[in-house]
Amino acid sequence: MQGPPHPKSPVQGPLISGATRRSALGLLLGTPLLSACAGVQQSLSQFSSPFSSSSPPAQPAGPPQQATTAGTGGVKVAVILPLSAAGNAGLAAQSMRNAAEMALAEFQNPNIQLLIKDDNGSPQGAQAGAQQAVDEGAEIILGPLFAQSVPAVAQVARTRGISVIAFSTDSSIAGRGVYLLSFLPESDVNRIVEYSAGIGKRSVAVLVPDNAYGNVVEATVKAAVPRRGGRIVAFEKYGADRATPARSVAQQLGGADALFIADDGDAVVAVADAMTAAGANLRNIQMLGTGLWDNPRVYASPALQGGLYAAPDPAGFRAFSGRYRTKYGAEPIRTATLAYDAVALVAALARTQGTTRFSSDVLTNPSGFAGIDGLFRFRADGTNERGLAVMKVTTGGGVAVAGSPKSFGA
Repeated sequence: MQGPPHPKSPVQGPLISGATRRSALGLLLGTPLLSACAGVQQSLSQFSSPFSSSSPPAQPAGPPQQATTAGTGGVKVAVILPLSAAGNAGLAAQSMRNAAEMALAEFQNPNIQLLIKDDNGSPQGAQAGAQQAVDEGAEIILGPLFAQSVPAVAQVARTRGISVIAFSTDSSIAGRGVYLLSFLPESDVNRIVEYSAGIGKRSVAVLVPDNAYGNVVEATVKAAVPRRGGRIVAFEKYGADRATPARSVAQQLGGADALFIADDGDAVVAVADAMTAAGANLRNIQMLGTGLWDNPRVYASPALQGGLYAAPDPAGFRAFSGRYRTKYGAEPIRTATLAYDAVALVAALARTQGTTRFSSDVLTNPSGFAGIDGLFRFRADGTNERGLAVMKVTTGGGVAVAGSPKSFGA
């Protein structure tokens, strides 16, 4: 994967040794891969999840939950989540809170204390929670979840010169001191384009939804394909009418050796069916997609068998889910790993990086960090890059055809 040059090879810091469950799984994550510091390492997109809009769900939220703390360490870390928000948002927030506390419990003797604040699913609540946390001495803020709430938190953080690691997938809200630890579609697109070019698929037809997710994918794929020596032979966006764009692409498919459809499970199947109805033989072309393809509907679709998509290696989430079930007796939401990794990361940095622990230089080290979902690194603009696997669609689920990278390239 492409990234900023770095003069040294990344060296993974030691994981905790011993026959503990977490060390055996290699999941004491967030230990920095800092080569300069030898002692120190559903749906994946908010654009199509319950958190897709810039606003919280329309249902009324419940009464705000009281602020709580977890841990007794000397380094205070704010965690801001919509715990009392209505519907799926509140359920997701509780799962992420559980994951954050699980990371704290699994990290050996962390010198951090979590200041957990409920933002009630609103920017005003997020800003109030952030202000309360920094007044209590928080050195970094984890969260919030909703894109609309991130600027309100960032305003408070910048007045104190501290960083924010938010969970939104809206890249437009990233920026100076505001880093996104989320599954960004840009990483999916870059990885699958890189892999497909490597296997000789360089003439690509593209279909994307006419929405915020599609706009991000469009910009990324139009840059990534020519960068890898390929060309886009057909490009269409679709809304409620999928048939007309499908016919247009089907007519140009003879000049393509790959068809990239970026959407979630139900929509991808519907678009593939529309392509078939338009006369396209999808068995004769390499189908490509993003992490949103990790969906039972996709695996059951005859038209999508053999399709390739970029996503985190599922082994990490499976192991995490097993430990989460043991602890809480329930299934975690898919994005619970973000909260776990955020807490594990700040715990590791608090242990190893001294007074510069949460500085921009430390957070944006190009060698990156190892998390449950593989490698990730923050860019200076606040976005992130992930080291993703390439998965193949089969009737039994996704099967890895290319593993996650062990380090970021120069």
